[in-house]
Formats: sequence, structure tokens, C-alpha cells
Amino acid sequence: MSQVVFITGGSSGIGKAVGEFLHNKGYKVYGTSRDHSVYPNSVFPLIDMNLSKPQTISQAIAELIRLEGKIDILINNAGVGITGPLEETPIEEVHYAMQVNFYGPIQVINAVLPYMRKQKKGRIINITSIAGYMGLPYRGIYSASKGALGIVTETYRMELHSFGIEMCSVAPGDFATNIAAGRYHAPVLDHSPYKDIYAESLKMMDEHVDAGSDPRQMAEAIYKILQKKKWKVHYKVGDSLQKISTILKRILPDTIYERMLSKHYKV
Repeated sequence: MSQVVFITGGSSGIGKAVGEFLHNKGYKVYGTSRDHSVYPNSVFPLIDMNLSKPQTISQAIAELIRLEGKIDILINNAGVGITGPLEETPIEEVHYAMQVNFYGPIQVINAVLPYMRKQKKGRIINITSIAGYMGLPYRGIYSASKGALGIVTETYRMELHSFGIEMCSVAPGDFATNIAAGRYHAPVLDHSPYKDIYAESLKMMDEHVDAGSDPRQMAEAIYKILQKKKWKVHYKVGDSLQKISTILKRILPDTIYERMLSKHYKV
């Protein structure tokens, strides 16, 4: 029987690319979207689920089990972007981003664990971000939410090992997706002390996404990870400079690394 894969956020971007790639490799793929009827041409089935509405998570998992009777692989991919000076980011937007990027994935994991434990096996991939390895200017909430997901991945791995359930995180760098269009931007306020530098940072962020890699690169990386018998704790997928930045974070004194980031982002 084909392995059943459940990908959150499977209607666009990285999730869609991964789902299509795995579908073509013979996996039985299901994705999620907030409204599957908007995507009638998806090559794999989409199940309605909204990470900001926790009751839809259990409903979606129940529907998957009704259809397939099992879940072999969960890929926690759904997420939202958020930018802005921390001082000027509305706290309700902070709560929303944390719900979708951190609390929601935990709730999805916890919803599938009873089924995987019953099967005595299961594999879970959490899509984090290279941005989660450092506090980036004007992306602090996004960095924090993805960094938190990477940390709980480490804890889950140890707690689930005895049940035969594996987990890892995969951190992408910049990829050409629609995340910039869908993320929350704190407005550039005329009276703000951050006005000019934040506006310039927003422009740089959008340029980085537009110049990002093809999401198929992430799909290929996920497929290669699924072929491995033993997983590392964390994987990173992106250009060399982005991956090197996480190594420098580990080895450089904090203040030197901070100056390096500040210079790069012109803050």
C-alpha cells in the first residue's frame, strides 16, 4: 500500500510543490487549505483545515482517517509571514502568527499521534525556516515562531522515540512563493521613528522572495529525507550563504554576529 502523506498548507507554495512531487513518486498525498473548493485543479485531494480554528484540525484528521484508515507521514508546512517593528506590531497579529506557525502545528502533531502510536510507526516533518535560527530585524515574530517550532521538534523527538515515531525539522531559506503577498505587514507609519528604515527593509524582503529558489528544490529535499532510514534532528535547504549564516550564528560571538546582520539589513 502507498504511504499516506498529510501536508498542511498544500494549496500553494512549498506545500503544493512537495505534494505534487510526492504524488508523482507514488505517495498517497492529502493536503489542507482553508477552502478546498477554491482549488479545483489540485493534483491531490485537499481537506479543509484552518490552523487559526483548532476545532477544524481534529475534523481534518478524522476525515483523513475515515478516507485512508491511517497516516504514515505528516508534513507541518502551513504558516504565515509577519513583518514590522516589534514596538508597532499589533499584539493580536502576534497571537495570530504564533497560532498558525507554532500552536497550530503542535495541535496537528498531537492530533495524529494517537493514530501513529497505534500503528507503532510514523514520521513527522516540521517546516521551520532559516530565519528561525536568528532574530532578524523587522521579522522578529516570524523568527520567534519558527525558532520555537524547531525547539519543540527536539523535545518531541525524545518523547516519541520509544513509540517508533520519528520527527525532524526542515528549514528553508528564501523560495519564490506567494508568502510575501499573504503575510501581515505592520503599516509604515508617517510619524514612526522606524519609517524610512522599515520601508527599505520591506523592499529588501520582497526582493529576496522574488529572487528565491524554485520550491521544487524543497520538494526534492523532502523526498530525499523520506528515503533515509535514520533522520538528523534538523535539515536546512537554501543557498550556501543562507545555510552558512546558521553556522556563523553558532561560532561567532553574539555581538559580532549582530553587527554582521545589522550591516546586511542596513539597520
